[in-house]
Amino acid sequence: MKAIVCPKYGSPDVLQLQEVAKPTPNDDEVLIRIHAASINSRDWRFMRANPFFIRLVPGGFLAPKNKILGADLAGRVEAIGSNVKQFMPGDEVFGYLPSATGRGTFAEYVCANKNAITLKPANLTFEQAAAIPLAALTALHGLRNNVNIQPGQKVLIYGASGGVGTFAVQIAKALGAEVTAVCSTKNLDLVHSIGADHVIDYRREDFTRNGQQYDLILAVNGYRPISEYLRALCPEGRYVVAGGSMLQLIQAASTKKRFSKTRTQKISIASLVPSQEDLIFIKELLETGKITPVIDGCYPLSKTAEALQYFEKVHAKGKVVITMG
Repeated sequence: MKAIVCPKYGSPDVLQLQEVAKPTPNDDEVLIRIHAASINSRDWRFMRANPFFIRLVPGGFLAPKNKILGADLAGRVEAIGSNVKQFMPGDEVFGYLPSATGRGTFAEYVCANKNAITLKPANLTFEQAAAIPLAALTALHGLRNNVNIQPGQKVLIYGASGGVGTFAVQIAKALGAEVTAVCSTKNLDLVHSIGADHVIDYRREDFTRNGQQYDLILAVNGYRPISEYLRALCPEGRYVVAGGSMLQLIQAASTKKRFSKTRTQKISIASLVPSQEDLIFIKELLETGKITPVIDGCYPLSKTAEALQYFEKVHAKGKVVITMG
């Protein structure tokens, strides 16, 4: 089968289209013929070993241990292991592979654990379905697993026009929140179109100084000092980090709460724990039209390096998709 191989750390130029062995599913796995995958920040971080500790966990100090990138997938089941009962050959499925599996989806085939996938929403194309899993699940965990959002509560999404951000806006709305989205000037119309109640152009307005306060702030790839975000947080609000600078992540990891006489603000990092139940929840939101993927563009497998170059240099609107056709 054809796959994009990353033989060493570096820029997208190191990627190679190669013929590799087609995998065989274990007892609890399914073999999937991939129709589409999508790019996440995780891919270029593993490609470049940035931050450096990626060389230690999940490994490959001098060169990548996992040489095929890609986490998201959408495709058809081709074969099943002996313990798999919920899927049959021919089923259309989607899901994502945690980095711990050592497998990637920038390839024509992949084996996935039966609990890492679910049936693809019938109302979506393979390209749309491939744009969803990792970004949507990260957004869901950042919102639902860190605070019990009640209808009418105020939620701010910083970085609202990217992959995680576009899903976060829609999921927060589906949970009943009043959503304020922060993005750049060129993406204002997009973020309005996916349901944000209020949109702030960060180039023209500092949301931390306009007097508004929020029950939850989800910062996607944030870079500002945490103290600035906390100014815009309610006295008992929650600030959640989803990616961002190392300084941001270190600050969040070391500062779980901020206490004062009038405030008990909580700080956390959005951690993605694989869950088929959560993937099914996302599927239901997709089928009812409460959320929809935003796709910036599609590239064939042979142009994956070009797609990653675009992903790195341009703040993509939503997701960038890799197709196998």
